[in-house]
Amino acid sequence: MASLRDLQSLGGLVYSTDHGRMCPACSQPHVHCVCKQNKPLPTGDGIVRVSRETKGRGGKAVTLVKGVLLDEAGLDQLSKQLKAACGTGGTVKEGVIEVQGDHVNRVMAALQKLGYQVKRAGG
Repeated sequence: MASLRDLQSLGGLVYSTDHGRMCPACSQPHVHCVCKQNKPLPTGDGIVRVSRETKGRGGKAVTLVKGVLLDEAGLDQLSKQLKAACGTGGTVKEGVIEVQGDHVNRVMAALQKLGYQVKRAGG
């Protein structure tokens, strides 16, 4: 079995709960991650598209918000505002805000009030 010195020479930290989750790429806590700071802002045409989808969710509707040109922290903040406006839950996955339920009109109104150019996507 390897000694503690051998483990430290192989890469440093083996396991710790002091800082919570660690970034696998830069070995820093997620709060102080160097990798995420280098990610460029998403690009697009500046139009936020709002749609309703039930695919893969057991028939339950979800309102999707795509095309928002914000970083992850900005998306989380916008997601909180939209969820509060609709009175429901939701999440942010891969740059897409998901709001539980069929709230397309409410989400569009909230985004227009915040100054975004909004279009309804889908049917």
